[in-house]
Amino acid sequence: MSETVFTYAAPALKFGSGASAEIGHDLASYGARRVLLVTDPGVAATGHPARIAEQVTVRGLEVTTYAGVHVEPTDDSLRDAVAFARDAGPFDAVLAVGGGSSIDTAKAVNLLTTNPGELMDYVNAPIGRAQAPSAPLLPLVAVPTTTGTGAESTTICVLDVLSLQVKTGISHPALRPTLAVVDPSLTVTQPAMVTAAAGMDILCHALESWTARWYADFDAKRPEQRVPYCGANPVADMWAEKALTLLAGVFRDAVRDGGDRAAREQMAMAATFAGLGFGNAGVHIPHANAYPIAGRVRDYHPEGYPEVMVPHGMAVALTAPEAFRFTFEAAPERHVHAARLLDPAAEAGSDGLPTVLTDLMRDIGLPSGLAEVGYGEADVDDLVAGAVQQQRLLATAPRSPTEEDLASVFRRSMEHW
Repeated sequence: MSETVFTYAAPALKFGSGASAEIGHDLASYGARRVLLVTDPGVAATGHPARIAEQVTVRGLEVTTYAGVHVEPTDDSLRDAVAFARDAGPFDAVLAVGGGSSIDTAKAVNLLTTNPGELMDYVNAPIGRAQAPSAPLLPLVAVPTTTGTGAESTTICVLDVLSLQVKTGISHPALRPTLAVVDPSLTVTQPAMVTAAAGMDILCHALESWTARWYADFDAKRPEQRVPYCGANPVADMWAEKALTLLAGVFRDAVRDGGDRAAREQMAMAATFAGLGFGNAGVHIPHANAYPIAGRVRDYHPEGYPEVMVPHGMAVALTAPEAFRFTFEAAPERHVHAARLLDPAAEAGSDGLPTVLTDLMRDIGLPSGLAEVGYGEADVDDLVAGAVQQQRLLATAPRSPTEEDLASVFRRSMEHW
């Protein structure tokens, strides 16, 4: 029997320049008195977290700041953040100011300071035990300072498990922020490569949501079996299409001129829309592949980032052209429509969307393929082994890949141009 039901959920949203100045009012409305602010050193250096904390304290709330977030969180960095929160608490609300790393760290802190157990109890199977929270979480207000991750809208916390060299996550509806405060003025300080990588994350969120397996093509579920990622559906489609339309108009401009406030605002809107879509429909092969690409990096140090890493959005983008070439036959009309939203002159065949993506990636300065970030033929089997662990994501693909299919996608992604 086929599924007949889809679900949709989203945080409350406050959007616009200056929205971050109102967070004290928002937190007070949740009855908060002691607030944990979670951010990373780079974002802290911009002054945004301190300014927001001051505006919150003016409302009579007490703010304790944790500025030790690791960019691309690891199991160790999340444990450090949780230990800080347990020692400094109790708190009655959590405030995340930063990119996806800060927001995901805040989700983990919120979960593990309100529920029993340790991190691996909640990490997705088969790596962790995939335990569901047994107690309510605190109100979480998420304030993104990068335009891309969509973490302010989603139920997911992503992390690297260092001992296994694998990227995985925690996924549960309870992790979704209570309120997303999207203030485009906070993103003006993003370096060009951060804008490029994060923007590709927006783009792939929208494309993967739009091309995901249709919700009614899954087997019927019982109520207790429903998961946040339910497949493409009419509501998520609306958000994905609008995100693609916005990106087509401003993505290159935002990378070229970080001070273009109109482009920044449209990028922030696109990120929000894409998050509202994929946070329900789901993502698939490019994101599954991104986990081992980021988790097994050796010596690639991208411009604008603090250390050796393949940033998440870049890792997603590197196999996206070949992933969409592989999924084309499952829904040709959807792939063609997406390509033409990005470029009206895109061709109608299986090369259309891959060509649009590689042209864009070249224009915004992303690496030319996996080889440029340090991978080669000898790494393919290891990358496939990491990708196949992401069954929660691969289940949403419109065409189910075998290990040989994934190997082909990785090989063809070594050099795009």
